[in-house]
Amino acid sequence: MTGKRNKIIIVDDIMFQLLSTKERLKGNYEVYPAQSTEILFELLENISPELIILDVNMPNTDGYETLRLLKDDLRYSYIPVIFLSSHNTRANLLKAIAMGAEDFIPKPYTDAELIDSIEIQLNPVKRKTSKPIILAIDDNPSILKSINTILHHDYAVYTLSEPEKIRELLMIISPDLFLLDCNMPILSGFDLIPIIRSMQIHEDTPIVFLTAESTFDNMSAAISLGASDFLVKPLDEILLREKINKYTKSYIIRRRLADLAKA
Repeated sequence: MTGKRNKIIIVDDIMFQLLSTKERLKGNYEVYPAQSTEILFELLENISPELIILDVNMPNTDGYETLRLLKDDLRYSYIPVIFLSSHNTRANLLKAIAMGAEDFIPKPYTDAELIDSIEIQLNPVKRKTSKPIILAIDDNPSILKSINTILHHDYAVYTLSEPEKIRELLMIISPDLFLLDCNMPILSGFDLIPIIRSMQIHEDTPIVFLTAESTFDNMSAAISLGASDFLVKPLDEILLREKINKYTKSYIIRRRLADLAKA
């Protein structure tokens, strides 16, 4: 590679793993190894990396605690973090989602897998071609058209005006977020939530309810069934984008979670 190279810090307490990962990446990036969280923060005082790669299992301060420290510090909270772990479990993936990691790569991994994950974080073009999948379900075609118009540049948007066909569609696509209208004939949004949640692959996929009736009873019922959030009609474009962005930031990890459910 020529020109400016992206700086990456790798954190792993096992020196062999640390040097091995550095060797695998040094042809593409400017790589700085750190054998502990303390060394990571010492490095951060002197360099500004574009990415941090964290091993999850480390003594004293593990990867999760290190990530928390990074996110709590305004100087470093913007830096994307990729986890590496030999414990590819549902609990670990969900914890990574909640804490704000950008990806969670199970060991052993190939060079191509790691570099592809890094490039998605560093390269805006690749990030654009790897769009989160949104499924909007509403019996009103004009609402679906509006949602598609607002979101299609940044997301892969699928729309469904016949909610009774949801199972058929979910055999073809795996959404990273659902937008559900509250009141629809045949199957309402309330009816759809249990159908979605009954699928292991979508036990934790965000569901945002769309409703013209933002009553406490409606919200309480939807939340109890498994909805994640609400948007009140008529839709506000800025608020819609904010909600979608909030719940799809960790969609890459959610896809790894979906792959784990299929395994």
